[in-house]
Amino acid sequence: MSDDLSIFVGAGKNDNDQFLLLKYGNRHGLIAGATGTGKTVTLQTIAEGFAAYGVPVFMADVKGDLAGISQKGGDNPHALARAKLLSIDGYAGRAFPTVFWDLFGEKGHPVRTTVSEIGPVLMARLLDLNATQEGVLNIVFKIADEQGLLLLDFKDLTALLQWCGENAGKLTTQYGNVSKASVGTIQRALLVLEQQGGEHFFGEPALDLRDMLRRDSNNLGYINILAADRLMQNPRLYSTFLLWLLSELFETMPEVGDLDRPKLVFFFDEAHLLFDDAPKALIEKIEQVVRLIRSKGVGVYFITQNPIDVPDTVLGQLSNRVQHALRAFTPKDQKAVRTAAQTFRANDSFDATKAILELGVGEALVSFLDVKGVPHPVERVFVAPPQSRMGAISDVERHALAAASPVAGKYDQVVDRDSAYEVLMGRAQAQPAPAEQGGARRRGQYGAPPPPPPPLDIPPPAPWGHGAPPAEEPPPPQRGQPRLRQSLPPEEPRGRAPAARRTDSITTSIAKSAARTATNVVVREATKAMIGGRGGGIAGSLLRGVLGSLLK
Repeated sequence: MSDDLSIFVGAGKNDNDQFLLLKYGNRHGLIAGATGTGKTVTLQTIAEGFAAYGVPVFMADVKGDLAGISQKGGDNPHALARAKLLSIDGYAGRAFPTVFWDLFGEKGHPVRTTVSEIGPVLMARLLDLNATQEGVLNIVFKIADEQGLLLLDFKDLTALLQWCGENAGKLTTQYGNVSKASVGTIQRALLVLEQQGGEHFFGEPALDLRDMLRRDSNNLGYINILAADRLMQNPRLYSTFLLWLLSELFETMPEVGDLDRPKLVFFFDEAHLLFDDAPKALIEKIEQVVRLIRSKGVGVYFITQNPIDVPDTVLGQLSNRVQHALRAFTPKDQKAVRTAAQTFRANDSFDATKAILELGVGEALVSFLDVKGVPHPVERVFVAPPQSRMGAISDVERHALAAASPVAGKYDQVVDRDSAYEVLMGRAQAQPAPAEQGGARRRGQYGAPPPPPPPLDIPPPAPWGHGAPPAEEPPPPQRGQPRLRQSLPPEEPRGRAPAARRTDSITTSIAKSAARTATNVVVREATKAMIGGRGGGIAGSLLRGVLGSLLK
């Protein structure tokens, strides 16, 4: 097989060289195997092969040992021994152009996107929301679209959630039930993610995918490495970011059909995190992206320990496969070994199930597409060594690469333009402030502050025309009085003050009322006794009046 447009992956004992054809590099692939069996070295070798042909690469560095691809290697004893075993003529060390990225901005250029770009579906997965809470989050995003509110960072989403919670009753009649409890749950989930550093992922300037599709002056494809050692502490954020990046590539890159080489190769390490606890709708979305992104010139390679970590609907799309050793200590492990062997096209010369258990470090079972696009029968090979350094790099080397990066300074400074937070806060400030409770309350001129006195060196203005005021004697100086005193109406002329009427208490009023009632009864009975009859006419009335006045 010609190797002018192919990547040499390895060879077996019978010199059966195995190549990955570049024109089928977008048919996706799988690199699987137990820990410590050589998956990282295989990934590094294949990534170098794509970059050598001018194909940009993106991959996540989970353990920190993929950064060595940016430095010249060739001096590792194990690599030299493997090159001699495989008879690789002219094997020498080589460094590849590399750009480092980091969601936290510590070991690479910051990677950001906006809340609107991430969308409600991925945001719900990131926050681990249930179906009801995801529905409320969809309403929040819809309100933002209808009101023209930009959701760029965490504070925008938090402010809009707060507004929706305060107006839940009004929103329910238009969008459906907006529960304050669901809004509170989303806010708490945002708080947890913020404490884990997730807010660094949201903001501007957002990542421009064209910055990942670069070649250097030697026409080598840039290898984009995401520093993911700290990011792996939040597996949901890690998997959501990679899934978002894959979705953005699918939505923005044009259709190109079948090319002689891919436009970008995407390596997804720790792929099981993408599918763990993923809802059916999300898995179907991943399957759709993997199936259709091939026509846009993007190859996706999943790296995981066991092929069963990847759903069958996705696993069936992966044509280029590398299987390192698996360990079968339990019945479940034994079943996984059989499943892995069955995914290959059988080779009559050996038993794939038995071979998986016998593979050493740096050995693998491989199967790639042949020139006709048909899977080649599985072969047992020794994987070719990488030309770059195998291992981590120093901070000095990393900083030097960052300074020479083609995107140096582009993403370093955060841009905070007006968005939903500023709009909502502006509305809140425009509303009149509620009246203060307690304390003195102004009523018109009462309690109003007095006008400021005129400056000492400038005479007061004339009260009319332009003439001087009539000469009058200045009023005698007054002592300072409290503002409340000055606001009272003028006092009346002094004279004999009217006697103040004493106000009776409640007890005194009751006693007087009872006395008057008793007096009326006594007078009536006395009149009857003295005059007789019902009242005695005029004489009776006079007598009652006299007696009543005496008894008061």
